Parts: sequence; C-alpha cells; structure tokens
Amino acid sequence: MIRTITTTLVSFLLLQNAVFSQKPIYPQGYFRWPLNLSPQIVANLGELRPNHWHMGLDIRTNQRVDQLVYAAAEGYVAYMGIRPLSFGRFIIINHPNGLSTLYAHLNDFAPELEKYATEQQYKQQSWAVELGIPAGMFPVKKGSFIAYSGTTGGSQGPHVHFEIRDTKTGKCLNPLLFGLPLQDNVPPTITRLAMYDRTGSIYNASPQLFPVKKTTAGYVLTKPGAIKTGKSKISFAIQAFDRISGSNNEDGIYSAWLYFDDQLVNGFALDSIGYEQTGYLNAQIDYTLRYNGGPFVQHLSRLPGNISSVYHPAGVEGVLLLKDTGQHNIRIEVRDAYQNLSVLNFTVQFDEKLATAPATASSFKPFIPNYVNILEKPDFEMYLPDNCLYDTVYPAYYRTASAAANAASAIHQVNTPAIPVEGRLTVRIKPDQAVPANWRDRMVIQRSYKNSKEAKKASWSNNNQWLSAEFGNFGSFQAFADLVPPNVNELGKGDTVNLSAASRIVFTPTDNFGIKSFRAELDGQWLRFTNDKGRNWIYVFDERCPYGVHQLKVQIEDVAGNITTRTWWFKKYPYTPPPKKAVKKTTRKPVSKKKKK
Repeated sequence: MIRTITTTLVSFLLLQNAVFSQKPIYPQGYFRWPLNLSPQIVANLGELRPNHWHMGLDIRTNQRVDQLVYAAAEGYVAYMGIRPLSFGRFIIINHPNGLSTLYAHLNDFAPELEKYATEQQYKQQSWAVELGIPAGMFPVKKGSFIAYSGTTGGSQGPHVHFEIRDTKTGKCLNPLLFGLPLQDNVPPTITRLAMYDRTGSIYNASPQLFPVKKTTAGYVLTKPGAIKTGKSKISFAIQAFDRISGSNNEDGIYSAWLYFDDQLVNGFALDSIGYEQTGYLNAQIDYTLRYNGGPFVQHLSRLPGNISSVYHPAGVEGVLLLKDTGQHNIRIEVRDAYQNLSVLNFTVQFDEKLATAPATASSFKPFIPNYVNILEKPDFEMYLPDNCLYDTVYPAYYRTASAAANAASAIHQVNTPAIPVEGRLTVRIKPDQAVPANWRDRMVIQRSYKNSKEAKKASWSNNNQWLSAEFGNFGSFQAFADLVPPNVNELGKGDTVNLSAASRIVFTPTDNFGIKSFRAELDGQWLRFTNDKGRNWIYVFDERCPYGVHQLKVQIEDVAGNITTRTWWFKKYPYTPPPKKAVKKTTRKPVSKKKKK
C-alpha cells in the first residue's frame, strides 16, 4: 500500500522527527574494552554482509591469535558453545543491568571453561555444542580473563566478535552507543543515489543510479538539475559507508532519513536487531542489484513484506507520490553512531512526457507478500508461507526433461536466486518414473543455479507419490536417488600406520550430494574431531591417545543416509627426528686461467 502525505501524517512525522533521528540512551562507561590492546575495529553493527547485517563489533587483534580476552563487566557466564561456520567458540555473559555481552571466534576458553566445554562435548559426543550454564557456576568480575582470541568458525582472519544484547529479548544493541573508548569525528561518505519505479514490484524494474559528489554545502548530484521521471510513485536508496577516525575500513552507516519538501517521510536506524530479523537485510538493500554484481544500496523505503524493526515510523513505507509537475526538494540525512552527519540534497520532478507503459508481467498468478502463495503444476508444486517474500514476485516457471544418472524427475526452475526469500519455501516433486524399492529411502531433491548446488533429504507424501524438501532460495529443482556412499581419504600406508611423527589426524570426507555427519572412535570410545570451517575434520593428539597401538574407526553419513565406515590400526610412540646426514666437504683445485694468445 502506498501512503500519501496527509496533513495528519505530516504533523505526526514532525513530532516524531526528534525521536527517530536521535540515538537511544544507553549506560555510558559500563563496559570496558574486552582486550588490553589499543581499541580498534574492523567492522561495526550494521555493516552489510551476505544475507545479514553484521550484529556487533569485530575487534582488531593485530592480526594475531591467542590475545587475552576479558569480561567487559561483572556478571556470570550464562551460555557458551561451539558453532562451526558461525561463531566458532563463543561465550555469553549476563550482567546485572539486564544486558549481555557475547565474545566469539575464540581459540580456547579460560582453563575452567575449557575443561567444562570438553567434558560436555565428550558427554554429548559432539564437536558442536550449545551449553546453557547455571548462574552461579562461573561468575566473573569486570576484567576477568575468559578466553584467548582466535579465528574459529566463520572468521576469515584473527579478531574478536563482540556484541551487546538485551538479555530479555536477545536483540543486539549498537555497541558504539555505549561510550566505548573509540573516537570518531568523521561523517559518513555518500557515494551513489538510486531511484526506483514503485508503480509495480521492486523486482520488476532496474533502478536509475546517480553518482554524487561532496561540496562545501554537502552532497549533491554530480550532474546538476532536477531528476525528471515519468513515474508517479518513486522511492530512493543510497550507497554509503562510514569510517571510524584513524581507520580505512568501510563500516556500515547507523541511520538514514528521507525528507520530502522538508517533511520527514521515513528512514532507518540500525540498532536493536534480533537474529531472527537479520536476514531482512535482503529487504533493506537492493538484493537483485547486489546479486548481479552491483553495489550495496540501502532502501529509504520499507518493502511491503519487510517486518523488521529498523524502519521508522513503522507504519509508513516511504514511497513518494508525485501528484504534480513541480520540482520537489529531497533531503537525505545520513549519520553514524556518533551522530556525525552527511546530507544529500537534490530535486525531483514528474514529467508526463517520460511516462512509459508498465513492464510486462508473468502470465502466472503473482506471488504476493504477506500471503501464502502456491505454484501448482502436474508434477511440481512450490509452497511459500506468508512471511516468505518482501515484494510481489512474478513467477517464471520452466520444465526441462532430464536424462541425468539416477534422476527421478524433470528439472523444474522457478525464478532465480536473484530474488531473495525470507525463511524457507517448500518444494514438492512427483517423480516422472517408477522409483525402485532400493531407491525410495535414498531420495534427495537438489536445488541448483549455475555453479551453486545444494541437496536436501526428501520425504514422501500423498501415499508415497510426491517428494518434498525445504529450501531458502529460488532456482532449479530435481529429484535424485543418491546411491553413492561418501568417500574419505586414507589415514596412511601399511597394516599399522606409523603416526609417531604426526601431530594431528585430518580427514576430508567428500560426497556427490553432501555430508550430513562424521563420527570417530578411538579404541571404541568417541574421539573429538574439530570441524571449524566445515570441510576438514581434525584431531590434535592429546592425552586421550596415549603411546601405543590403537584402532581408529570413522563413520560418515551423507544427506541421503548412505554410510561409509573405515577402520585403521595405527601406532603412536615418542618421535625422534633422524639425525641429519653429514655433508662431506670436497676440496676443489682452482681452475687455472689460460692466458690469451
């Protein structure tokens, strides 16, 4: 729904201007810097990442691991765990003021926490664990040593990820609003403006992009004059970034507000965001533009299916209705968390001579946000729950016959991943051939697009006539029987592998559709292999493998349920490197130089 600017609404917006454009008040100086290093960050809350906002600070550790990490305030360890491809090793501390702090990508916990985590991993027989801690078990004071910094989980380099949360709601609050010892007097940089035709779906037309430049009076369009458009309903987005004083890192901005003829229309502020909402970044940016290799631009209007809490006022979409042919002043105010301000001013004008016919839509019934949507074909169905889409999507469906090995259906394509999906959609496929009995419990549905592939175990429904699975993107879908068990590298050569010189064991299992689980046993007892980055499983020799001869058993299961089990015998004894061979010195006779004749 497009909301026009009425007198009542304008009065409301003017009253709310002071509220929405100001930062919230949080306790100042309550939290200390979590490391004894010069305070520096490489990312802030609100930085734009693939499929999510960054939800805290990435604290610089001088490109080194094993720096000491300290509790930011008094409290108790309430939660800790190990999440591969995510936080890695992490700790959450609850504080008496109703806030919590999180510390992630850690290498090792403090000794008492490390001992507890290891005990729980062996008890649960799992590398990945989520551990709720009783309130009195691990109390901490402000400045208590809690861990060593690292680069575990989804980290791409050494740093500490630090968050401040509301303990009750779990929402992440902007740490730069708490008076941490970081100075910043550098205003955000605005690099580009985007304008959108909102007479239809945001996904049905490409934006117009306008470069901007900084002047002594603020930011203006590089090309002078009013923006003229033949569209009566428009919205804007900006490309912008922020820098902390003394840093070259391009961080995320804190807020942006849109004014139409000096009246506040709408805007966003990146604070108080829950992890259940962080995927709505894909509605706050032009996802399609970014997916196709373009820049991150952030909408100054709320898409119809965006139910995140970052836009204010909450009930206004921020779409502008141009009712006349006069020039209208647009002002965009961009702030960082320290309220350093950058302003972009320009004018926009409706020109009916530029009006064009709406883009041709799909022949299929459109998918509408905030409603359940279903696409039905004789041998394919797609079900989208009511919170799955951000704006109207016109489905493009194609069916292609396939003769791929072990394929049980045609290829069914619905749109492309350039259109984002919130949460999960359900795909149902009816096989186009009789499925043999030995295939039925090994069926998967694979989603693919270009070089990207993912497979999910399929379940049978409708009297075992249809297969179904859930996915998080559009693409091409096909049913397969996975009859190939996973593969794993050899431990070594010989009947009894000599690992005396080794410090670790590394396995890299592979599979045609994906690995579901990995399990190792040493002499019949579960053995902890780490799996930080999702590909290699690593065991570093410790006291659980004393010197001697041992049996190692590895079991790997793929997504379809195929299991590979391998067993080796190996020996591990104290290792002494062989002495280096002495190099025999030879004495050469000098080469005589013949005189030239």
